[in-house]
Amino acid sequence: MDVSEIKQTIYHGKMNHFQILVITICVLISLIDGFDVLTIAFVAPSISTQWELSPEQLGVLFSAGLVGMVLGALVISPFADKLGRRVIILCCLVILTIGMFASGLAMSHTELVIARIFTGLGMGAILPGINTVVAEYSSNRYRSLAISFMAAGYTVGALIGGVFSIYLIKYFGWQSVFYFGGIFSAIMIGVVFYQLPESLDFILGKNSHKNLTKLNHLLGKLGLQRCDSFPKAATSQAEVQHFNLLLTPKMLKATILLCVSNFMLMCSFYFLANWTPKILVNLGYSNALSITGSLLMNIFGIAGGILLGWFSKKYSVQKASALMLIVAFIAVTLFGFSANLLPLLFTLIAFIGFTIYGAMAGLYATAPIVFPPQIRATGTGIVLGLARLGAALGPYIAGLLIAAELPRGCYFFILALPLLIAASCIYIIKPYCELPD
Repeated sequence: MDVSEIKQTIYHGKMNHFQILVITICVLISLIDGFDVLTIAFVAPSISTQWELSPEQLGVLFSAGLVGMVLGALVISPFADKLGRRVIILCCLVILTIGMFASGLAMSHTELVIARIFTGLGMGAILPGINTVVAEYSSNRYRSLAISFMAAGYTVGALIGGVFSIYLIKYFGWQSVFYFGGIFSAIMIGVVFYQLPESLDFILGKNSHKNLTKLNHLLGKLGLQRCDSFPKAATSQAEVQHFNLLLTPKMLKATILLCVSNFMLMCSFYFLANWTPKILVNLGYSNALSITGSLLMNIFGIAGGILLGWFSKKYSVQKASALMLIVAFIAVTLFGFSANLLPLLFTLIAFIGFTIYGAMAGLYATAPIVFPPQIRATGTGIVLGLARLGAALGPYIAGLLIAAELPRGCYFFILALPLLIAASCIYIIKPYCELPD
């Protein structure tokens, strides 16, 4: 059995319990990632009141973790193609744990900004790793659905964060929200260490006696025949330099389109995710109601992500994502110009969550089918790293526009426009032949 036969057996066969376990662990990691990333949005109203922060300072605070995420995705995640996905995921969980506890101990705006940047390093690098592992352990039929569940895990994490934040902030202060996230990140270190295997594609790319033992152990769990000798690659693709492969005309065009679409989506998404609670407070609603609005966005976001995964079994994930992005643009624009009526605002928030989270799941599902195995973590890391740059710019630009006292409709329309650009880019992306539909 050579490398291509092993992969094709996984891609076209039925998924067993071990594969489902791997995906479940990645979903749990995504859940913690979602909680950690959006924690700052939940505690922002309390911190803003206690420290008397200006909109510009809040914008910096929102963007701090996202700046770290850019660095983590661009600098740390490429090491997953050299050291292994599992090693990098473990390192990221350690960074997340330390960073969350440090955030809770921060005594000033500057200290919290530094702690959020450090935490962002782990958040930025962990997503490309788990995205790659889910793609490699999923069959062709269920790959997009599995990645949609992983993206939904991110949303569930944000949802749990919102629910617990209401009570934690009320009884223990905003610092307890960070401690809560740090504890669960620490628990996942043990889960990943004992239960999460290394990427199969990574092991297949390392021809050695030690890796043959690892490979046979993994093949046994996958229900496949063990190998007497290390399987040969069907092609010499593994010998191609990673960065050179990214620069080929076919890959370069797809990479640029994927980078632009993710950058634009994250610019709008993180503006909405971070500023929605604070904007609702500015409109006269309580902290509890503002967090409820964020929860509503996440609840409908879970449904949107999972529904897109089901649609992708029959239809192009790129086209479905483009459609959701267009609808999201309309909903965000309407929210900006709508009257200050809570039922209307909450209805629009639900539509925004459903479409924008669904589109995000679709873009996550697109990355693994664009990049071949030998550059999958590197390519995904570059794409998501640049996307995090958009994520950092969105909340910061929003802070500047709000401080300039622009009408709500104007800055919502400005920050909704990137969704249309993302839709046009994702629509024309073509998948790489390594993972056919």
